[in-house]
Amino acid sequence: MMFSILVANYNNGEFFRSCYDSIIAQSYDNWEVVILDDASTDDSLEVIKKIIGIDDRFKIFRNERNSGVGITKSKLIEFAAGEICGFVDPDDAITTNALNSSIQIFRNRKDVVLTYSKYVKCDENLQPIDIPKNPMPIPNNDPFFFNCPVHIVHFVCFRKDIYETTEKMNTEMKIAEDQDLYLKMYEKGKVKFINEANYLYRTHSRGISQNDNRPKSREYFAKVIFNAMKRRSLKEINGKAIPDQFVDSKAIYDLLEYQNSITYRIKKKLRILVQQLFS
Repeated sequence: MMFSILVANYNNGEFFRSCYDSIIAQSYDNWEVVILDDASTDDSLEVIKKIIGIDDRFKIFRNERNSGVGITKSKLIEFAAGEICGFVDPDDAITTNALNSSIQIFRNRKDVVLTYSKYVKCDENLQPIDIPKNPMPIPNNDPFFFNCPVHIVHFVCFRKDIYETTEKMNTEMKIAEDQDLYLKMYEKGKVKFINEANYLYRTHSRGISQNDNRPKSREYFAKVIFNAMKRRSLKEINGKAIPDQFVDSKAIYDLLEYQNSITYRIKKKLRILVQQLFS
C-alpha cells in the first residue's frame, strides 16, 4: 500500500530541511512525495531541489502562476499515485512512525476512510512547546458533526479512491480547505483517531492560519460548515432553521452553540464510547 505525502509549497524553502529529514526517517518505506510549488517568489524551488538531490521518490511540480492553496492541493491529490494520501506542510515535520500508524489502520479497517492524530505545537525552530488537547475521538455517522470545535487536525491521512467519489477539494478556498476536505471524507465512511502526536506543527509569522489570518480562517470555516449542512440536506439544527444562503459566520456558529452544553458533551462522549466498543 503506497502512501503519497503531499507538499504544497509557497516560499517555505528555508524550513524544508526538517520536513525532508522527517520523511526519509519513516519506519514505513513504501511512500512517494509529491511537491507542488505555487510559483514561489523566493528561491524555495532551488533550495528544495538541492536538498532532495537525485532521490526519485520525490516528484516536483510548479504552478506557472500563483494559484492559491485550494487549487494547489487539488492538483497534488491528482498527481498522487498512492492509495493513501496525507498533506505535510513544507515548514512542518512528521514523527518516524506517522505513516506506519495510519497505514496499519487502513489495512485492517476497510471501513475507515480517514485517520488523524495528535500534533506537537512547536516554535519557529521546530522545538516542542506543547501537545494541544483538541485532537480527540469523534462520533462517526453523525449528520450534525461539523468538526466545530476542531478535533480532526494533523496528521490527517485519507483513501484517494474514496476522495474521488466526493465533490473533491474546493479550489476556491484560500483558508480552511483542509476542513472542507475532512467533512467531505467524513460523509463517506468512518474516521479513526490515532492517539499519538505524529505531526510537528511549526508556528511562525508567515503561517496561513496563524496570527493575523485567524479572523479570515474563522470566516472561511463557517462557509465550509454551511456547505456541509446543504450537502447533507439539513433544514434545521437543534430546532433552529438553517439559512438558505450564507450571510455571515455568526449565524452559522450560533446554530452550533448548543454543542457547548454539558449535556451535549456527555451524550457525545457516551456515543463515542459505544462506537469504540462495538467497532
